[in-house]
Amino acid sequence: MQIVYFYQYFTTPKGSYGTRVYEFTKEWVEKGHEVTVVTSVYAKSDIKASKFLETQMIDGIKLKIINVTVDNKQSFLKRIWTFLVYSFFSVYYAFTLKCDLVIASSGPITAGIPGLIASIFRRKKFVFEVRDLWPEGPIELGVLKNKLLIKISYAFEKWCYKRSSLVVALSPGMKNNILERFPKTEVISVTNSANIDLFSSAPKPLDHPVLSKVNYAIYTGNIGMVNNSELLFRAATLLKNRGRGDIHIVLIGDGHQKEGLVAKSTDLANFHLLDLMPKKDLVNFVKHAFVSLIPLNDTPMLATSSPNKLFESMAAAVPVIQSTFGWIKEMLDTTASGFTVSATDEEELVERLIFLADHPAEAKQMGTNGFNYAKQNFDKNILADKMLTGLLKAYHS
Repeated sequence: MQIVYFYQYFTTPKGSYGTRVYEFTKEWVEKGHEVTVVTSVYAKSDIKASKFLETQMIDGIKLKIINVTVDNKQSFLKRIWTFLVYSFFSVYYAFTLKCDLVIASSGPITAGIPGLIASIFRRKKFVFEVRDLWPEGPIELGVLKNKLLIKISYAFEKWCYKRSSLVVALSPGMKNNILERFPKTEVISVTNSANIDLFSSAPKPLDHPVLSKVNYAIYTGNIGMVNNSELLFRAATLLKNRGRGDIHIVLIGDGHQKEGLVAKSTDLANFHLLDLMPKKDLVNFVKHAFVSLIPLNDTPMLATSSPNKLFESMAAAVPVIQSTFGWIKEMLDTTASGFTVSATDEEELVERLIFLADHPAEAKQMGTNGFNYAKQNFDKNILADKMLTGLLKAYHS
């Protein structure tokens, strides 16, 4: 089968972002399928280009790179512009690339444009992958406010679902949300995954002058409003005030709030902000943490999210503290692999941090529980095969 995958954020483990599409397509290529990924240049990716339209080969995957940069630090309007530029030039590939099936990965919702083009004008099978529920997420967060844009976005979202042969939702919560609104849609849930072998390998000595000597909780990813980064700063401050400065909080990443947090945490010795690093280096920092933090704002749409850090933490046998009350909470409760806390109450977060720091045996057992569940349910090869089975069924339907 020839597959064309429209996805703006393609990254390998040398980059600093989720590697789902790289891992999945690499697996499909090894099974004999031909895969072309049409991507842009994400600031956290290791993918670069010297020409505006460039072709590269990585591990058997053909990349068509549209050299427009996407960065979380960009303003909302700037990001919308980059999404539209990517979609405009993707239409060319939707018309010209040989394929049996196209996948369009959203968000942003504009990634659906080339998928629809291939479906309508070339009668190719169209699979719509939903990584984030657009436009519901931006509307809830107050980022998308224009009534006309909201109306257009909802209409376009409906069109994508109606035209697709298959919808791949990245969490059970997303799947349920889609089926409630579009009950006749063919939907499967294929979550983000983890490289179990990479994250479960033996940890190496930590090369950091401070963190190698302290007990720390770790957060990895975007540092901003959606990820509730201010909550972690308040928690570190409260730990210090309670005389528990021995418990450190580490944020590794970048984002809108990073500079502000750096400026106001200069006297907070138990709060650390580290720069982005390749995943291959990040792994060791995760393994040495006593807990992984996923402090998302608790909104209905974020409660359906599928954060990479969740699966990678479980693969590293590190317990999780998170702050949404959807499918992740249910999974952590069922597997006894972590805690759920309020997205606004740093005192509750601090109590959980102190408990895990002071009860290493219980923390270790929670990590082991998470690892065992991840190995059976979130391994990259298992999920790549699950999605491929769905693609083949859609292609032959």
